[in-house]
Amino acid sequence: MRVMTRAAPPPLGEDSRHLLTLQREYPRGTYVDAHSHTWAQVLYAIEGVMWVEVGHEALVVPPQRAVWVPPETAHSIRMMSAVRMRNLYLHPQATETLGRRGQVFEVSPLLRQLIVVMAEHGEHRSQEYIDAAHRLIVLELGAAKVGTLRIMLPAGTDRRLEAVCRAVIEHPSLDIPLEHYCEHAGASVRTLSRLFQQKLGMGFAQWRRQVQLAVATSRLAEGHAVHAIARSLGYSPSSFSDMFRRELGVPPAAYQPAALAG
Repeated sequence: MRVMTRAAPPPLGEDSRHLLTLQREYPRGTYVDAHSHTWAQVLYAIEGVMWVEVGHEALVVPPQRAVWVPPETAHSIRMMSAVRMRNLYLHPQATETLGRRGQVFEVSPLLRQLIVVMAEHGEHRSQEYIDAAHRLIVLELGAAKVGTLRIMLPAGTDRRLEAVCRAVIEHPSLDIPLEHYCEHAGASVRTLSRLFQQKLGMGFAQWRRQVQLAVATSRLAEGHAVHAIARSLGYSPSSFSDMFRRELGVPPAAYQPAALAG
């Protein structure tokens, strides 16, 4: 069941601080409508996995990763599991050296601790402490390693392509052929194949593989077994591991909790 909600950021711009925080907890399936902020945002969950859509891209965010959302950038969030969210909001003047595109990035142990401390205890810290933490957060963000796993989304120009993409995201298994999606979208295989190439720059199989990898990394990060994930996506465990390593350059174990914590 999907629970719809709206974003509820802190009152941005109502005081002189350059760093504000937010902590929230959401059940699995919660969907936060598309919105934007006048400030930049670090969208981070200390537990759980988020599916974040920024512009015409989807970013899957397991633990130990976060999303950089520049000011005035529309984004929506779907909770793929129960999520404990800890967000930062940074004044635009303090983020001019950082990227202007939404990105997934790796959260260093130091940055994680800074986010948690400021989100959970920041109101009890001195202004001197907050200013020092703010400067260090900006430095850590500038040095963070950017992730590469992102999924192109249709720009809403063709409802048939949009319908197929949404259906694949909900049910990305290899066991469901393109013909099945086409039948429900009211378009031929030839038409949909052409639309994938024209609008997304790749074929259906390649695009679905990106979705499968995103779903797999999120489930791995939650601690699900490799063989269970493989079979849920229509692969044998060995063929899934081969595909995973070929596409991402590492085995599935690299995305499991013990590896992410290291």
